[in-house]
Amino acid sequence: MKRGPFGTFLACAAALALGACGGGGGGGGSTSTPTNPTTPVVTAGPYALPGAESLSTTDVQQVIAQAVNEAKARNTPAVIAVTDRVGNVLAVYSMTGARATATIRPGPSGNLDVQGVVVPAAAAAISKAITGAYLSSAGQAFSTRTASMIVQEHFPPAPASQGLEGGPLFGVQFSSLPCSDLVARFAPAGGTGALIGPKRAPLGLAGDPGGFPLYKNGVLVGGVGVMSDGDYAFDPDVSNIDNDDEENVALAATNGFTPPVNITADKVALAGTTLRYSDATSATLKVSPTSAPAFAALPAGTGTLTAVTGYYPGGAVLAGQVFGQEASGVRQASTAEFSVPGGFILSNGAGQNRYPPRAGSDAEVGTPLSATEVTALLEEAFKVMAHARGAIRQPADSTAQMSIAVTDTHGVILGLVRAPDASVFGTDVAVQKARSATFFSGPSAASDLLGDPSADVRGFVQKTRDFFPDQTALTGKTAFGMRSIGNLARPFFPDGQAGRPNGPLSRPIAQWSIFSTGLQSALILTNLGQHLQYVTGAAATDTAPRCTFLPDATPGQNRLQNGLQIFPGGVPIYRSGKLVGGIGVSGDGIDQDDMTAFLGVFNASARVGITEAPTAIRADQLVVGPAPAQRLLYVNCPFAPFLDTQDQNVCQGK
Repeated sequence: MKRGPFGTFLACAAALALGACGGGGGGGGSTSTPTNPTTPVVTAGPYALPGAESLSTTDVQQVIAQAVNEAKARNTPAVIAVTDRVGNVLAVYSMTGARATATIRPGPSGNLDVQGVVVPAAAAAISKAITGAYLSSAGQAFSTRTASMIVQEHFPPAPASQGLEGGPLFGVQFSSLPCSDLVARFAPAGGTGALIGPKRAPLGLAGDPGGFPLYKNGVLVGGVGVMSDGDYAFDPDVSNIDNDDEENVALAATNGFTPPVNITADKVALAGTTLRYSDATSATLKVSPTSAPAFAALPAGTGTLTAVTGYYPGGAVLAGQVFGQEASGVRQASTAEFSVPGGFILSNGAGQNRYPPRAGSDAEVGTPLSATEVTALLEEAFKVMAHARGAIRQPADSTAQMSIAVTDTHGVILGLVRAPDASVFGTDVAVQKARSATFFSGPSAASDLLGDPSADVRGFVQKTRDFFPDQTALTGKTAFGMRSIGNLARPFFPDGQAGRPNGPLSRPIAQWSIFSTGLQSALILTNLGQHLQYVTGAAATDTAPRCTFLPDATPGQNRLQNGLQIFPGGVPIYRSGKLVGGIGVSGDGIDQDDMTAFLGVFNASARVGITEAPTAIRADQLVVGPAPAQRLLYVNCPFAPFLDTQDQNVCQGK
């Protein structure tokens, strides 16, 4: 396939409709009061285990019927998607007259990457539903409006915030990608493992309002997404209140499945800014969701359940999986699998840990990471997390919950563990962070990028070398933490300061949007094109489970196999001054992610033969960029981070 402007090779696919179709302001926006949990709280270590709830087919039908009721009242026929907590698509319902496609918001000055691309409306609705489910937990309920707020170039995004830094999850939209090797794929033939998660999102995570989490008896069980206006976008200005049809329809859908009111995003403050959950409220709905006809009573011609290639078979509404049980693909680890109480793992649906600790495959490093060392890294990082104060969870002073991953220098996942209620999005992101920190710290970063078939991707090497300036940059001389990479991947350097030039891994601000971030989006452009052609029926085969077209480290092993990530929470790992891998952490505040990764390596070094990056080569030794030049950051640990001590400056001097 030609690697050119994305719209060029999707031109024919964009014209195709989906095939295989069958018969108030910023507050929580609740339309009903959820019932109290009906099951007793079970704990493991410092954590409560997830409640044993799931979406039944009747529940999914109710969600769809309530959405249809509001959409009809607004005369805005919609495509409605419902997923469970691990991303299994339980239904896609296309109302008669609904647009079959949506256009990703065009760029500010011409289209780059996925800007302006026409995509199936069902793909957009599924990504919205998955985002609502993946960004939420028992401790926080986030919507796609919340996601929009935390991924833009300024936080909060508004005209008055020019000069403020980028959103705390800047770049997370390019995670859970359809090309990721971590996410599971829909298995139409069924069988063991057919419904394990986490599943992929067809467009990555969404920032377009109209996606919400779904809760049952106070337990997160899934998400709902609505696409109707044809504009797959984001909200660039949170200083006003929008009356968005998609968001109102999606909010109506959540009636009876709303989160506890004390955990919605508008109860969470980051850097002094309260997040947004919904601009729609019960007062902005056209009709009461309780007046919705039952799904079985919807008049003929209202709409159809729509098969979506690679995601949903159509024909019938499906039931969701119980999160935390084997069939969901996420479950509690046995003591033999992980010795620290509270650990959860990804499983294959048949009882086997998908990512048990294993030795590194990269013999060229001399002594690769051993399984014992990987175990120590995961255990020590988990212990740091398990007495850290969460940044986004409610109530305040809850224990942090994250996903933790270790990779070798080839990008091979050597081990993965997570807290019971960690947001699902962080599972894929933790691996992205471990790989990204290792990639940029390694000797092959420049040569791998220069080996990509895209001139656009190759050009980022020279941009970086000119920016430093150092014509031998990206050859392993510098240890880059994920925060360092994020510094270089912002459309302003220093981050957020309007009028400054972009970092070398970013698009200039005149070309930038959340759909065109720079190297991150350029790397996976062809993968997304291949996948959407498959979804629309324009191609018989799907994109491979490998993001980017960088050359392999060795056959079948790619250093950025699930894509590049560009926000904090990962560091490289060294042995006697030589890079041997990386650790990534994601799920509960970027400073907490940074600290858990950094101290996890430091504490593990007291047990096994690995170390932090030597201080002399860390990225914070570099002063770079146009005058006045700025020092890069390596990690940034939170103030008063622990629940059980008064320790301060916990990363200083390590």
